[in-house]
Amino acid sequence: MSTATSPRTHSSTTSAPRPSTALDWRIRFGALSLIWGFSFLLIKVGTEGYAPFQVTFGRLLFGTAVLAAALAVKRERLPCGARTWGHLAVAAFLLNALPFSLFAYSELTIPSTLAGICNATSPLWGMALSMVALSEDRPTRRRVAGLGIGFLGVLTVLGVWQGFHGLDATGTAMALLASLSYPIGWIYVRRTLTGTGQSHLSMTGAQLLLATAQLALVTPVFTTLPSHFPVVPLLAIVALGALGTGLAMLIQYGIVAEVGPTTAQMVTYFIPVIATAAGVAILGESLTWSTPVGAVIVLAGAALTQTRARR
Repeated sequence: MSTATSPRTHSSTTSAPRPSTALDWRIRFGALSLIWGFSFLLIKVGTEGYAPFQVTFGRLLFGTAVLAAALAVKRERLPCGARTWGHLAVAAFLLNALPFSLFAYSELTIPSTLAGICNATSPLWGMALSMVALSEDRPTRRRVAGLGIGFLGVLTVLGVWQGFHGLDATGTAMALLASLSYPIGWIYVRRTLTGTGQSHLSMTGAQLLLATAQLALVTPVFTTLPSHFPVVPLLAIVALGALGTGLAMLIQYGIVAEVGPTTAQMVTYFIPVIATAAGVAILGESLTWSTPVGAVIVLAGAALTQTRARR
């Protein structure tokens, strides 16, 4: 759900031709924003009928099915090489299995609106980590200021002046850790899988397949098979996987290939807005003034961290 960095990290260094499409990229950009924005609502609904690990497993399973179908249509194969698959296994854990599970567990105790806003902190974490892990990513005054502003927004969302009154610390910490896991995963991918020569679709399909296998091992250990299968939560999980994971990744890849990663990353700033609106309007979640105000501050800080110095 996070766009802390661009999907082009998996691809080779050579530039690929822009694919022709009948659907304008702006329409697909709006659809991607809606899909990822509603994902937090779908997680909330899914956990009302199934355990968090079961929600995550279902999400990955249906997402992998969509990418498998796309691979079959385009007649692409999965990547080769034990080394590549080993790095993809780590990427699958950091970018899919771990954050998806943390978000599912967090929404047992926090509103979907708060989870969506926590997701928007990924660019902040990414900027802070890149200054340490990526020597070529030098900080500027504007980006450092954005980092400070962004975390000030996080404190506003959490209501620090009230001593975090009425806030579930564990659930919030899980959501923030999930958002931190994304940039850690992308930095790992950038260091280990850049320039493999494999297509993004092939690498992402393998990554989701490995994440699904990881959850297939973990889920039976920590959960029991449901005695009944509530329909609405099950439909939410199917939509979360097929749309929020599989289709969303295909849409994002197409946007990046057409207009570049910088424009595609702007979807990050729409996700918390849509997640908040959906949580309040559909789930009836409460909303205090500090939540939208803090979210605006977070997004402003995140936008500053994405700026680059002019050459």
